[in-house]
Amino acid sequence: MIIKNGTVYDPINEIEGEKIDIFVKNGKIVEEADGKEIDASGLIVLPGGVDIHSHISGSKVNSGRSFRPEDHRKDVVQKTDITRSGVGYTVPSTFLTGYRYAKLGYTTVMEAAMAPLGARHTHEELNDIPILDKGIFTLMSNNHFVLKYVDEPEKLKNFVGWLLKATKGFAVKLVNPGGVMNWKWGKDVDSLDDQVENYGVTSKEIIISLAKVNDELGLPHSIHVHCNNLGNPGNKETLVETAGMFLESLGSPGNYENTVEAGKSVKNRLHLAHIQFNSYGGESWADLSSGAEDVAKVINQNDNISCDLGQVIFDDATTMTADGPWQHRLYKLSGNKWNNHDVENEAGSGIVPYRFKKKHPANAVQWTIGLEAALLVNDPWKVFLTTDHPNAGPFYYYPKVISWLMSEKLRDQTLNEASKAASSRSGLGGIEREYSLYEIVIITRAGTARRLGLENKGHLGVGGDADIAIYDFDENDIEGSFSKAKYVIKDGEIVVKDGKIVKDKKGKTIWVKPPGEMTDEMKEEFSKYYTVELENYPVSEMYIPNQEVIVCE
Repeated sequence: MIIKNGTVYDPINEIEGEKIDIFVKNGKIVEEADGKEIDASGLIVLPGGVDIHSHISGSKVNSGRSFRPEDHRKDVVQKTDITRSGVGYTVPSTFLTGYRYAKLGYTTVMEAAMAPLGARHTHEELNDIPILDKGIFTLMSNNHFVLKYVDEPEKLKNFVGWLLKATKGFAVKLVNPGGVMNWKWGKDVDSLDDQVENYGVTSKEIIISLAKVNDELGLPHSIHVHCNNLGNPGNKETLVETAGMFLESLGSPGNYENTVEAGKSVKNRLHLAHIQFNSYGGESWADLSSGAEDVAKVINQNDNISCDLGQVIFDDATTMTADGPWQHRLYKLSGNKWNNHDVENEAGSGIVPYRFKKKHPANAVQWTIGLEAALLVNDPWKVFLTTDHPNAGPFYYYPKVISWLMSEKLRDQTLNEASKAASSRSGLGGIEREYSLYEIVIITRAGTARRLGLENKGHLGVGGDADIAIYDFDENDIEGSFSKAKYVIKDGEIVVKDGKIVKDKKGKTIWVKPPGEMTDEMKEEFSKYYTVELENYPVSEMYIPNQEVIVCE
């Protein structure tokens, strides 16, 4: 295949709006090839989108589907000669998830939270999701073995390595470290120094120990942290403290070339998830204000911290998270129905339907925070577009978020339609910065791929995966331009044309294979406390028909 005459944006290779022909062969980008020609005259050519944080599969997501029949009725999609049928507005079914991401020009998506005991279910749904390449973040910060071995680095390293292999996970995920374990006793943690019931360790110790192990295992992505106190007014202090104590305890490398204690070069050692939900000022919901300025400041201070937005959308959402205590608080606040789930020895979760409203003062302030943070973080390689789908809104609103970032006029229009609290308790209205198209490509493709350590993704250089999105871009209709890709090419095959799925194909599941094995001590402990046999716990490679394994050393 040859893509001719297109205007190419490829930040990893420092290409900004140049007319370059792209050659594709055997699913890869090559120096030269013959074959079908796509005339991209007047169109922009970008790498396929890479979403660093979304909830698309697994027991929590599937519970969200069954918990919300009204969400099914709102959005019923009929089958075609090529595509399967599907339902679900905020929590779409597996097939619909793949099709909708592909139509937007996305080709790789990361499922952001998997309880290890639910690994088989999660992979089964990933196998169902068409077109996309996928990976999973394995929940660890409230795991019995992790908490037990916080002060025993070698044992912890062994277990974390084994658990990633056993679950076929991609990264280490932390959610309200220690707080979810305490929720099993009806409690939470209020500060980084609070102790976990029965383990005598603190949230701070959990974060630091897993960060060190992450570096020593040579994992491609940093620890991916959902901070403590999520959703609480004033919680910006917790996020800032988390970043500060993290850098103080481990030592700041300062730039991408320096080394850390383990003697390994690292690009990123802390990723802060959906920071909108952890950037709140004020002392109560009545005086909730934006803390985005303080949060952006701490991210700007060090190259080794990145974040994604969790941008609020004014529409229906389904909040779902492994942070059980927060979901209970939201249930009390909203009065909406509530689902709570406990995973033995490992994690928990909660689900609460929600609707973000423009005229609701707190919701309006929440809307400003993600955008404000994105505009105040100076380096676009450290901040990435997400809605924490489906927590702050469905992922198919990404084009609207892009339009807000690229246009001060469109931001101000929404700001004027929202509650006055959005203007009085946030600095968004005073920010003139507008993202360039080049920067949008960074926060949706190049930057996310680099932060995840996916060397074949997010660029159009020779040797990269032939995952390509082509758009008819109109600066006067930014949202419309990104809502419907002209072409999407996955592994060298056209899967979307003129915004419609024209080919249904399987994507890959990407997982990491670090060192680490279960010791006899761990096996005995597992047998004592789990209700499943250890032999039935790991997910076999045979269970994943299409896979890419990253071997870590």
